Amino acid sequence: MKLKETQALFTALADETRLRILNLLAEGELCVCDLMKVLGEPQSKVSRHLAYLRRTKLVSARRRGLWMHYRISGSDARMLEPVLRVIKDRRSEIDELDRDLRKFRQQKGCLVACCE
Repeated sequence: MKLKETQALFTALADETRLRILNLLAEGELCVCDLMKVLGEPQSKVSRHLAYLRRTKLVSARRRGLWMHYRISGSDARMLEPVLRVIKDRRSEIDELDRDLRKFRQQKGCLVACCE
């Protein structure tokens, strides 16, 4: 990995919204509509941050109908793996990440309704 790519990783992690998105994607693939619902953010903001994460190759996407589904990238995100482990281990101590995860788990059965 080049220094520029490493810098892009840390820049991606430095933004609150992108960190919240990665926290949720650590649970598995999600639709943009799911992320909007859990984060309480408009589609334009969520999509803008997802585009940034795609450019840095931290997430990948696939289209399903009108909606895009995102997941943590495979081999391109190797440097992200230890960071995600720390986030998963400590997210209960970070109010926003803990709140997002609780909301996600509570609504899990209700999510992806827009994609059906």
